[in-house]
Amino acid sequence: MKDNILYTKSMAFAIRCVNLYKHLTLEKKEFALSKQMLRSGTSIGANIRESRNAQSRADFINKMAIALKEADETQYWFELLHHTDFITEKDFTSINADVDELISILTSVIKTSKNKINNE
Repeated sequence: MKDNILYTKSMAFAIRCVNLYKHLTLEKKEFALSKQMLRSGTSIGANIRESRNAQSRADFINKMAIALKEADETQYWFELLHHTDFITEKDFTSINADVDELISILTSVIKTSKNKINNE
């Protein structure tokens, strides 16, 4: 998986989420929203990792779809943290760009995989 761009990007993103969580809890004393963000943000990569052991193409698509849902949820938590002034505009723009990229890649992987199933 080390050469898999999606896995690499999701791992780097999870690390950013962990570091943001540490900042929010230690510096901002924010625990509820940040915990939700941490769970969904780290779940993206976990589901991508789990997909490598998928039992079928449909199972693979399912794991990718779960990762996509988690990415979308994470984006919601970023927006809420931003709108409640727990993260700055600059920080929001940066980390939101990362999750946007993951959403785009996951959407493409799912679409391509579904097309392969339909063409078999």
